[in-house]
Amino acid sequence: MKLRKAEWLMLGFVLLAFALAAYFYPRLPEHLASHWNASGEVDGYMSKGWGLFMLPVVLALMALIFMAIPRIDPRKANIEKFRGYYEGFVILMMLVMFAIFAMILLWNHGVQVSPNLFMPVILGPVFFYLGVLCEKSKPNWFIGIRTPWTLSNERVWEKTHRVGGKLFKIAGVLGVLGIFFHKWAFLFVVVPVVAAALFVVVYSYVAYQKETKKATA
Repeated sequence: MKLRKAEWLMLGFVLLAFALAAYFYPRLPEHLASHWNASGEVDGYMSKGWGLFMLPVVLALMALIFMAIPRIDPRKANIEKFRGYYEGFVILMMLVMFAIFAMILLWNHGVQVSPNLFMPVILGPVFFYLGVLCEKSKPNWFIGIRTPWTLSNERVWEKTHRVGGKLFKIAGVLGVLGIFFHKWAFLFVVVPVVAAALFVVVYSYVAYQKETKKATA
């Protein structure tokens, strides 16, 4: 199987994450801070083994899944039409996961960056680019807003992804603004994207009903 440039880059993130985990293993305490509450305070710990190697394993699984999707989707010809945007999103997701891993390493090594500043900066662009991906995506079984109604009607797919693209871009901008509201950063990141996701599900149903009525009129 010939790998694309983006896929080699995915594997590079995985190898670098495992290398960093191995390097920091003897240099960190036996229990690592691994979870922070909405106020940016540590409220969860893991053993060093789990804390160091869990995210590299997750990155490896993500890489395998992202590499498999364009090859196993029954509508992979459609994925090829926006493959570049898909791979851009995949690299961004891998970069975000790697950045979270790096933050955990640094925090437990004494360099404590506030998650309430860090998360809006890295997640806001992900949500914005998700909007771009929605606008470019074509009907398929794995990528995009996949409801029973978008998968059943290509016109509904197009309308839903056009609306969803705009909403996720707005959610991305609002997420980044969370850095200016430290105490409420979590809400700025989570609420807009959840609201956008719920809206597009309902919108796809309504759009499908309208398209069905047009077809039977």
